[in-house]
Amino acid sequence: MSSRRPVAPTGAAPSSRFGRLARTHATMAAGDAAMAVALADSVLFSLDADAARSRVLLFLGISFVPFLFVAPLIGPAIDRMKGGRRLVVQIVTVVRVVLSVLMAFNADSLLLFPLAFMALVAQKTYAISKSALVPTVVRSEEELVEANSKLGLISGLVGAVAIVPAGVLQQTIGAQATLLYAAAIFCAAFLAATRLPREVIADRSADRTEEAELSSDRVVLASNAMLLLRASAGFTFFHLFFWFRAQDAGLVWFGLSLGFASLLTMTGNAVAPLIRSRVREETMLVSALALLTLAGLGTAVLGGVVSGMLLAGSVNFAAAIGRLAFEAVVQRDAPDANRGRAFAQFETRFQLGWVAAGVVPVLLQMPGRLGFVMVGVGALAATAVYAVGTRAVDSGRRAPSRLRDARAARGRRGANRGGRGSRPASRPVGRPLSERPSSGRP
Repeated sequence: MSSRRPVAPTGAAPSSRFGRLARTHATMAAGDAAMAVALADSVLFSLDADAARSRVLLFLGISFVPFLFVAPLIGPAIDRMKGGRRLVVQIVTVVRVVLSVLMAFNADSLLLFPLAFMALVAQKTYAISKSALVPTVVRSEEELVEANSKLGLISGLVGAVAIVPAGVLQQTIGAQATLLYAAAIFCAAFLAATRLPREVIADRSADRTEEAELSSDRVVLASNAMLLLRASAGFTFFHLFFWFRAQDAGLVWFGLSLGFASLLTMTGNAVAPLIRSRVREETMLVSALALLTLAGLGTAVLGGVVSGMLLAGSVNFAAAIGRLAFEAVVQRDAPDANRGRAFAQFETRFQLGWVAAGVVPVLLQMPGRLGFVMVGVGALAATAVYAVGTRAVDSGRRAPSRLRDARAARGRRGANRGGRGSRPASRPVGRPLSERPSSGRP
């Protein structure tokens, strides 16, 4: 039987529960935006390229550790703890406050490097816990599909607003004031996090059915496609970071690229639900990969700093479209899986892919166009693999034997208990989606 959770408090309406997470996410995004403004004009950009590469490579390597070793070990324990993911978010907000204050008083020191990368690890740790929390604040499949798109829009809009006072502080006082401003925002994020739902994400380990569903062909193909999209984002970020350093007004162009990428992320989050209402999820994923292919190869042909900015936006737009499609595939093809646990595990893998791909342009110095070609060729290969794999699954018309056997075993266990199987005929009303007993395909 899939993991069940205790009944949530009935006093909180669905919109209220989502609103609490949205406020936490908005303040985290605002703090990230303020910190980015402060770091844009810091010692990180004043070092020569070789010194910067060695330090970025070192701390990217350190960033691997939490996602490669720590998360798989402590993640399941956190998911079984009541309020475990909420506690993680609260700890992350406190860590972000402390790091922002430390960076404020070391803005002109090389100590800023390890502090900035510790902030990066904290940011990605929050992203994983947020993915686990989303299913606890929605009450329908459709809400779950759209929730992350809404959070993406909220973070983009709030981040754009937060940049304005951050920029004013940066220009009039300096990075220290901007980082203290970020610390104040993260304090607000902590207060918001104290009101997050105190839920158990998964009160027991995954059973055979959940494991089989999450390793089914469609889910594996979709997760690999999403991994490529997120890895491309990490590669592009660090490739542009070092390539723009060698260009005239490189810092300005890098800032414009980040801004354009954020704008395209918001656009992708806004249009993805509309696209999904018209085409199937597999079409969305293959289209996102094809768009990335065209963007990578097209910008390689055009060349120039504007092309780099266009590639940054295209990567983020494709990733936003792909994320909604991937989440919909998981819901459709893994109906018995615990949503919070599954999305946290996938998000851990995607964050690891982002970091791993980011190592490549740091380790290997390459011309701008070569990096663009690598993005395009990688996306082209992923497009072909995904299209061929999806067609092969479509032609099979049958679930893998492991999945059929697991579901049959679950049905027999339910029959032996005198019931009608492990799935109810209808879903309970008035409980968060993540707390409901498993159900059949819609």
